[in-house]
Amino acid sequence: MSDTPFGFGLPPEEPDDGDEGKKKDQESGGGQGPANPFGFGGLPGAGGFGGGPGADNPFAAMFGSLNPNDLGAAFQQLGQMLSYEGGPVNWDMAKQIARQTVSQGSPDGTKDTSVGPAERKAVEEAVRLADLWLDDATSLPSGAGSAVAWSRAEWVEATLPAWKELVDPVAERVGTAMGDVLPEEMQAMAGPLIGMMRSMGGAMFGTQIGQAVGVLAGEVVGSSDIGLPLGPAGKAALLPVNIETFGKDLSVPQEEVRLYLALREAAHQRLFAHVPWLRSHLFGAVDGYARGIKVDTAKLEDVVGQFDPQNPEQLQEALQQGMFQPEDTPEQKAALARLETALALVEGWVDAVVHAAAKPRLSSADALRETLRRRRASGGPAEQTFATLIGLELRPRRLRDASRLWASLTDARGVDGRDALWHHPDMLPTATDLDDPDGFVHREQIDFSELDKMLGEAADKPDLKKPDPKKKDEGENKGDDAE
Repeated sequence: MSDTPFGFGLPPEEPDDGDEGKKKDQESGGGQGPANPFGFGGLPGAGGFGGGPGADNPFAAMFGSLNPNDLGAAFQQLGQMLSYEGGPVNWDMAKQIARQTVSQGSPDGTKDTSVGPAERKAVEEAVRLADLWLDDATSLPSGAGSAVAWSRAEWVEATLPAWKELVDPVAERVGTAMGDVLPEEMQAMAGPLIGMMRSMGGAMFGTQIGQAVGVLAGEVVGSSDIGLPLGPAGKAALLPVNIETFGKDLSVPQEEVRLYLALREAAHQRLFAHVPWLRSHLFGAVDGYARGIKVDTAKLEDVVGQFDPQNPEQLQEALQQGMFQPEDTPEQKAALARLETALALVEGWVDAVVHAAAKPRLSSADALRETLRRRRASGGPAEQTFATLIGLELRPRRLRDASRLWASLTDARGVDGRDALWHHPDMLPTATDLDDPDGFVHREQIDFSELDKMLGEAADKPDLKKPDPKKKDEGENKGDDAE
């Protein structure tokens, strides 16, 4: 698990000009107090990302700089934060900050650009070819109604609804805890204070999520990199600018890199399109885990009791000290195990199916497979982002085990027999089965499709237990005649 379950704020970067930069930062007020104490790196109107006094902290811009423009922008931003009355996360702020993070460019220096016609055509052709190859590797039909090429900014726009669904449960728990720490008789009196804290909390969550999603947008290559369906259903999406960066040092032709990544995206689309319970199963596992995160109410009570509206960064400092921790309970461990197993099965199936489709056709299939395996297993951008958002390392820890199991199932039962396991969640391998793949492969499986058919037929038959009124009357008449 992450050492900082909510991972608030990215570590401060060293100034480009070393000690001189630090000196200038202190003179401008940015060096007072902890770096970026409230996590508002680059808020709108606060000097931009990395530029101008207060870029790392709008409150420093307010009180540490006499620049009228910075002061006005900071007061405007503070007003927006305190006037927010929406849900537990200020998603408007999250979107704004994610877009600004994207506009900065990624750490390797690449900038986001609009996708041109040639790149769109290349992505469409890659996905079309990938779907043809996958027809031989899986019984699940195509799940991509369309293929789209996204810029990083377009990826942010398209995936924010999914992030909202994933993050809101944790943020809701925090917002509720903020109101519950005060005695009931004091809550009415402290209404304005609680309202202010919730508004600040919504802005804080929005800021962190915006930063994390913006950074992730600079590294993902499609809509399914983290094993969850983040984009709209039926759209196979690839990011040409990130694919180019991904394949730059691999000594593999760009066309093969694009095609292999299209295979993975198209395979994910097939799985989520034709296994209707899978999305809710995965999101439910994330939600179940998130709801097991507890808030240190003693620490929160102390923060609420000493909260100073003129010093809002103390709330952020308290959060950085580990106010949120996963409960060490059997239920929480079971929720984590369910999520990790589900992720491993999804990624393992995609890995096995894509390898079967690519191996006979791409000379670089083995190298690309190993590169992506290491990227997923070593804690890539997805894991870091999720550790930032909800204290969860979204890593398919048993990817290789799951991939071997699916490959063994293909050998023993064929493509149709392997894919039939997705018909019902109870048919899927468990974490124990990943320890003993051979035992699972050769075990008799319950055929839920036949059971469903039998139940359906039984439902269509007349209820034999319910007496027929006509027959009852006839029986009574016969009885009378007999007498």
